[in-house]
Amino acid sequence: MRWDVDGRHVPHREWSRFVNAGGLKWHVQIAGPETGPVLLLIHGTGATTHSFADLAPLLAQQFRVVIPDLPGHGFTGKLAAPDPDAVAGALAALLAELKLEPALVVGHSVGAAAAFMLAARGLARPLGLVALGGALLPFAGVGKAFPGIAKALFVNPFMPLLFSFTTRLQSMPDLLARWTGSSSSREQVAHYERLFRSSAHTGGALALMAHWDLDMIEASIAGVNCPVLLLHGERDKTVPPATSHTVAKRLTNRGIRAVHHGLPSLGHLAHEEAPDRHAAFIADFARDVGALPTLAGHD
Repeated sequence: MRWDVDGRHVPHREWSRFVNAGGLKWHVQIAGPETGPVLLLIHGTGATTHSFADLAPLLAQQFRVVIPDLPGHGFTGKLAAPDPDAVAGALAALLAELKLEPALVVGHSVGAAAAFMLAARGLARPLGLVALGGALLPFAGVGKAFPGIAKALFVNPFMPLLFSFTTRLQSMPDLLARWTGSSSSREQVAHYERLFRSSAHTGGALALMAHWDLDMIEASIAGVNCPVLLLHGERDKTVPPATSHTVAKRLTNRGIRAVHHGLPSLGHLAHEEAPDRHAAFIADFARDVGALPTLAGHD
């Protein structure tokens, strides 16, 4: 996407900068106190930094918040084969270029899978991980088949253009509700509408899903050795809410501290629907793992 045209609509564009790292030109937003603990926010497939537009300012009161557009999304360049390993390596290169070591990594959906890969491969050593509606396991139905479907679409160079065109013929609020189970604000709907009408962006999203390996992500769970917080909207229509419960159980069985909270009345975009609640959960978790100082009067 073009910054001189599409960048006009980016929330918190004053936080934006462009960084060359790992052979890519990245769009990344950075905010919060320079001396604060670093918190890396990783969005999901089809989104950009805009997904954290309401959550990030709350976190930036205490953290040095770093939010990149994933490869092929928004204003970040594309990887030739954006599989989980390559995406994790690219994120590690970005962090190295920025000279930042995250105390916490927070990922939404596929972003949670990228967070797990970073930790499992030792590319980052956070004090804790937070998964928001994490796409961390293969699941039945379309979810299991989607990488294959995306690959079939990805090899056709006209599909991103066709997909973007067809979204113009449908109601974006209805599409988001049907896909995610979330009730999105008018402003968030407008952001997704602009993104899905860009064939460059939809092409990047299809490329990511075409190369995504859910079995590889599932295997990464065994390599995570830090505490994990899993938050999941119970109305999620994209990733089954039971996924987070299962992952929490597997981690606990390995002796890893893992806490799961199901969030009633929220969908896959739960952090967009209820940013205040998510910020509170994340801050409490950060104190528990030592990324933030404990509040006076609390253990």
